[in-house]
Amino acid sequence: MYESKMAQQTRTQRQAAAKKAAATRKRQSASQSNGNAKAAARRTAKSARSSARSARTSSTNGALTAARSLSAERLRLEAVGREAERLVLIPVGAALEARDRIAAIVRIYGDRELARKRLNRFERRGATALRRNRRALERHAKDARNGVETRANGVQSRANDVVGRIRSLA
Repeated sequence: MYESKMAQQTRTQRQAAAKKAAATRKRQSASQSNGNAKAAARRTAKSARSSARSARTSSTNGALTAARSLSAERLRLEAVGREAERLVLIPVGAALEARDRIAAIVRIYGDRELARKRLNRFERRGATALRRNRRALERHAKDARNGVETRANGVQSRANDVVGRIRSLA
């Protein structure tokens, strides 16, 4: 099964990304509207018959374009503000985490009885680990010793065979 390796986004990050995207869409819409307003202005010059109506449309489109541009900039500034807020909140959260961990350590080792129990537990775990390792080391040494003895016994029996043959020949 395929699992995404991307990091999860926080709420602040998602909001900032959404605001950025909205600002981009508004800027593009404003740019497109600006082109429409210019086209309307060109048509107005050519058409004397509908000049009043076209002028009204052009001014309305111009006002809408200005409003969209302003709204897009506002959204972009809000996104920047969210990013700045995030930059402040991250170190504050990290400092609070550190404080909580230090408080937990002080709580454990600040009480003599709790500290004594904790240190005894560490001592027991250390002794158990050493016993396990010592047993494993002794087992390996015994296996090596047995292997050497077996090979030595083989060499000894072959040497005895050779000595027996030499005595029989002499």
